Amino acid sequence: MSAAAPTPAPSELARAYARCAEITNEQARNFSYGIRLLPGEKRQAMSALYAFARRVDDVGDGPLPASDKLNELAALRRALHEAATSEVREDPVLLALGDAMRRFAIPASALGELITGCEMDCRQQRYRTFEELVEYCRCVAGSVGRCSLAIFGSSSPEAAPELADRLGIALQVTNILRDIVEDRDVMGRVYLPTDDLERFGCSPDVRGDRQALADLVRFEAARAEAAYADGFRLLPLLDRRSRACVGAMAGIYHRLLLRIKAQPLAPFGTRVSLPAWEKSWVAARSLAGVSA
Repeated sequence: MSAAAPTPAPSELARAYARCAEITNEQARNFSYGIRLLPGEKRQAMSALYAFARRVDDVGDGPLPASDKLNELAALRRALHEAATSEVREDPVLLALGDAMRRFAIPASALGELITGCEMDCRQQRYRTFEELVEYCRCVAGSVGRCSLAIFGSSSPEAAPELADRLGIALQVTNILRDIVEDRDVMGRVYLPTDDLERFGCSPDVRGDRQALADLVRFEAARAEAAYADGFRLLPLLDRRSRACVGAMAGIYHRLLLRIKAQPLAPFGTRVSLPAWEKSWVAARSLAGVSA
């Protein structure tokens, strides 16, 4: 049996976590507002979690052929196992993630679901029903919510995972509605259920009468709204700083959904977003314990 790798020095771990924080601050346009509200160790762990999730997303959304993407995702699955069982010294993201997984008992199975969701993207799977879409959302977003819950802790380990899952589904459906055109025209993907497209008289590539498109978006937004209502029940189960983090991240996406719901054709013309001042306002209110 080979000798175990030496434990990394605190300075090496600090540099690894600092790299994850850089990735988070540069690329987590919405989530970083909430992550900043956490105390040090939890903030580091969330940054490591996000940096790994970003790496998985980058493979799925990158320019490689689908077969090459699937090979890279398989390699990431192996790397995840290695990070969970030993120190991966040459890769700062995996080093930090492995340390966070051991420190907070982040479930490797949930991170594996994230990779599974990205594999579904690579196969360009269409979804006939909303229930099928929910399963995809559970993989790519609910999994991150359940990993985050391991970092936060909760007063109800029985109820919290399902609520975190529901909040992840709400966030992902919001993303899908925001990115309808980009997903279709750039990535060649349509996430909205085929049953719903047919129900509202829209084409399989989400084109059609403007009123029909508006009705479709409102219908899906109402589904997301119901998931938010469930998911926000998680907040009272968290400590103050974790509650502020989740409240800020989910609050920003919830306000984005409300904007889409009020202007359902907006996603077909431009990318709907919130200005930085509004995101900061939501984060400040969340830290003060005020719902956004």
